[in-house]
Amino acid sequence: MKRIIILLLSVQVIFSLRLQADEGMWLLPLIKQLNIEKMQSMGLELSAEEIYSINQSSLKDAIVIFGRGCTGEIISDQGLLLTNHHCGYGQIQSHSTVENDYLSDGFWAMNKAEELENPDLTVTFLIRIEDVTKNILDSLSDDMDEMQRENMINRVSANLQEDAVDGTHYNAEVESFFEGNKFYLFVYETFKDVRLVGAPPSSIGKFGADTDNWMWPRHTGDFSLFRVYTAPDGSPAAYDEDNVPLTPKHHLPVSLKGVEKGDFTMIMGYPGGTQRYMTSYGIENVLSITHPNRIKIRGVRQEILMEDMQAEDEVRIKYASKYSRSSNYWKFSIGQSKGLERLKVLQKKQALEEDFREWVSAKELRQEKYGNALQKIERGLEEKAPYTNATQYYVETLLMGTEAIGFALQFNGLYGLLKSEDNDEERMADIKQRLTETTEEFYKNYNAPTDEKVAKAMLRLLYEDVPKEYQPDQLVEMGEKYKGDIEKYADKMYTKSMFPYKEKVMEFLENPSLKKLEKDPAFQLAQSVYFKYLSMQSQIAEFDAMLERGRRLFVAGLLEMQEDRVFYPDANFTMRLTYGEVGDYSPRDAVFYQYFTTLSGVMEKEDPDNWEFVVPEKLKSLYQDKDYGIYGEGDTMPVCFTSNNDITGGNSGSPVINGKGELIGLAFDGNWEAMSGDIAFEDELQKTINVDIRYVLFIIDKFAGAGHLVEEMTLVEN
Repeated sequence: MKRIIILLLSVQVIFSLRLQADEGMWLLPLIKQLNIEKMQSMGLELSAEEIYSINQSSLKDAIVIFGRGCTGEIISDQGLLLTNHHCGYGQIQSHSTVENDYLSDGFWAMNKAEELENPDLTVTFLIRIEDVTKNILDSLSDDMDEMQRENMINRVSANLQEDAVDGTHYNAEVESFFEGNKFYLFVYETFKDVRLVGAPPSSIGKFGADTDNWMWPRHTGDFSLFRVYTAPDGSPAAYDEDNVPLTPKHHLPVSLKGVEKGDFTMIMGYPGGTQRYMTSYGIENVLSITHPNRIKIRGVRQEILMEDMQAEDEVRIKYASKYSRSSNYWKFSIGQSKGLERLKVLQKKQALEEDFREWVSAKELRQEKYGNALQKIERGLEEKAPYTNATQYYVETLLMGTEAIGFALQFNGLYGLLKSEDNDEERMADIKQRLTETTEEFYKNYNAPTDEKVAKAMLRLLYEDVPKEYQPDQLVEMGEKYKGDIEKYADKMYTKSMFPYKEKVMEFLENPSLKKLEKDPAFQLAQSVYFKYLSMQSQIAEFDAMLERGRRLFVAGLLEMQEDRVFYPDANFTMRLTYGEVGDYSPRDAVFYQYFTTLSGVMEKEDPDNWEFVVPEKLKSLYQDKDYGIYGEGDTMPVCFTSNNDITGGNSGSPVINGKGELIGLAFDGNWEAMSGDIAFEDELQKTINVDIRYVLFIIDKFAGAGHLVEEMTLVEN
């Protein structure tokens, strides 16, 4: 174990110019050792201490986790926060009604009193990162099985986390890197009062929608504004009228200079997950199971949702966020499948694995340690495959796809209490109160006729595509009872069940009955799905243990084998920094994409008959008059630009920062031609698509008339 630590440290302090400078999602405490010289040679004017410091304010103090899956940045000394429109989409949607349709019309608070509360929305600041690898690995031994290893890691991590936040209001997490070969402690501060300040209409913030998603050239003003509030003493607090805007440790100054080809770019944020050390066996699994299933199931569901959304405004508003979340990674799966095949990533992985086998076989000690690493991965994935397929179908079709089923599962706790005949009145009151609140929230964005259409399609897919031995018992039984007429079964379920109807659920909660719950057909199916899912998870655990050990040993071996390579860990939603430069690219023969787009391109794409490409009249007027204020370049209004920074999901909303530490853009997407990037970085094709900050300011000021928000920012002209 000590040898692994030494190898990891030695590998990481070797700086090799042969590595592409723009590849890698780097941990901030290691920037000074690994990256700063290269970054400064590319145009960075800051020191490593100005990027990450625990002793003074630095760039990291302006970057936040926004909600549960995006990044945001503080852009004023009054806690003003910038993130993507698609990151704030759920909040914008939750405040929208047919009468006040903020999705279609946009929203702008003209003073702080008009800013809108968002229950359950949080932003989280990073306080510090600490290497705790030695603490963890010293407690482990080679003769531990994976369960023993995991239990020990959890025990030591819990102690480290408790010690790190003792006497503070902070929270801490120990995270694993390099497949369990290295560990870091992250300490955070979370704020709970985050208010909606501004959002452009979807015709700007979501311009191009599904058609343009992941594509370049892009013309989307993908941004929204929020504000962080604190208690009067500056501490985190729940929403209260007496709360005050956050006074941040650091906020990003905003550059009006614009970008040119070759300009240095740096992105800081919270990339959600990459799998750069995935083996060929993992890629085969993704291409044969994960992506085909997601593409097929979500494609069917999205067609049904879109049909109902286009037919009725109330349904459109209710399902806008749900549809957006689903379609994003539906299209991602399509693109990544094509990218992996086109770029022959499988073959490249197989070549690496052959080199690994030769390296291992060269020495007996290596054979003892790493000899069966790849074999464990191959076997684990092969034996797990039918369960992987079935559980993905469960999640996509019923647990997430069919809303009444997923909602019914939330009554499990009440079911257990009723079944136990426990007369604990206090506990019953608590459960009823929680479920009443959940019910109120659920039906705000629910339409029973739409869900019934979805249920029929989802049940049909599960019934036809998954072998009977892996199906929930209730579905098999009903399939036999109705002689394969799954639609008839769904009709009965939605007629007889209380869960598609708010008033019936509320009536039930007033006087809960075990008999009524047990006889409810939606609850019966939900229970059957749940227990079958749990039984499969217990069987999967054995294969997962085999996979975990194989992957850990394989990555440890790679670190040792490629001793001249500077390694970076896979993304895992911890703060990272990537660096690169502004630039264009040529994705295929005779095709060339320049690095920026302009408002002219928005007008060229306009299609009043296609909801994805509608252009607001006010924006057309500003374009015709060339009324761009200080944000344009003469008669041109820049909209988006590309850089070769290495990002992935979770980086949405991340700031694009120039060499002086100033905000020049907002990252919101990757490009179609490099969708394999989460598994294999393509240095010739990989691009990050960014909103030019000048377009953001132009929309806020000239389009929305909310110049007071620009006035509170720190603008830099040179």
